Amino acid sequence: MEHFIVSARKYRPQVFEDVVGQKAITNTLENAIKNNHLAQALLFTGPRGVGKTTCARILAKRINQEGTEINPDEDFAFNIFELDAASNNSVDDIRNLTDQVRIPPQTGNYKVYIIDEVHMLSQAAFNAFLKTLEEPPAHAIFILATTEKHKIIPTILSRCQIFDFKRINVKDTKEYLHKIAKQENIKADDDALHIIAQKADGALRDALSIFDRVVSFSSENLTRQAVAENLNVLDYDSYFNTTDLILENNIPQVLVAFNEILAKGFEGHHFISGLASHFRDLLVAKDSITIPLLEVGDSTKKQYDQQSNKCELSFLLKAIDLANECDLKYKSSKNQRLLIELALMQLASITFTPKDLGEKKSLNTI
Repeated sequence: MEHFIVSARKYRPQVFEDVVGQKAITNTLENAIKNNHLAQALLFTGPRGVGKTTCARILAKRINQEGTEINPDEDFAFNIFELDAASNNSVDDIRNLTDQVRIPPQTGNYKVYIIDEVHMLSQAAFNAFLKTLEEPPAHAIFILATTEKHKIIPTILSRCQIFDFKRINVKDTKEYLHKIAKQENIKADDDALHIIAQKADGALRDALSIFDRVVSFSSENLTRQAVAENLNVLDYDSYFNTTDLILENNIPQVLVAFNEILAKGFEGHHFISGLASHFRDLLVAKDSITIPLLEVGDSTKKQYDQQSNKCELSFLLKAIDLANECDLKYKSSKNQRLLIELALMQLASITFTPKDLGEKKSLNTI
């Protein structure tokens, strides 16, 4: 059996141009190298899986390359030292590092020290590192990476040039997944990749891990239904169906639909918060100016357009308010199922009028 390499490793960017969603930072670093204006101590901070360590490794190779020509065979491995501060956080570990710093590089111009999860260093280790960080040798560059900048002491922060990495938006993540799916000869629905991108919550590494898992589940054809089933997320169709029943004032069927959702193992809190978001998306879909705020696939966008035409603006505002109020009360409620059922009954009664009641009475009389 051929050895499998996870996508996060297989498609890890090797040049700044391939880094997703961090254009401002990669451009700044590239220009700093070109203009010989690179600080000797850099701090990369931001959420997990957004490219901090990747950018640190690319930068470490890039500053030792002559000119702009990139030679893939030369990785300057002997010039790059990576330290995981989570498991090497003592004073002795930092002293060993500072002893190495004094030795100039054998090839290339710089020795680069990448310290990952730097916030895990002990107080004593931070203090031992201060002097070296303030006055490093000309051949040494330090790149510190962390997900928790607030845990780093101010004296360290003041000695570093800080780069704040942002969460990668759904659109960029989805486009990158499309690119990988094409390279792997995998047929993937736009909506399926959109669900994966949403589930990743701004972390590209998480998106690639989810992508690998879903591909293992559904082989070479990723559909919206398969992804929703594998990730145990409520499909858009569940919310479209529930909203149709609410607009029809069909209270019994709304309660049955909610029971079926619970029977599939979904939490009530997840359902009601998702329903509030669904109403918000319907509100956004009603106006051409706000449609760009609707982060869904193309086919789902058409469904939102069709259903939003059935909904009055006053209904959507009231529905968002009711669903959001239920969401806020959920954790403190002693009977959580009843709370949601009551909210659903209220939602299904928003457009219910005495005229409808009169028609029903006349039908019963007949």
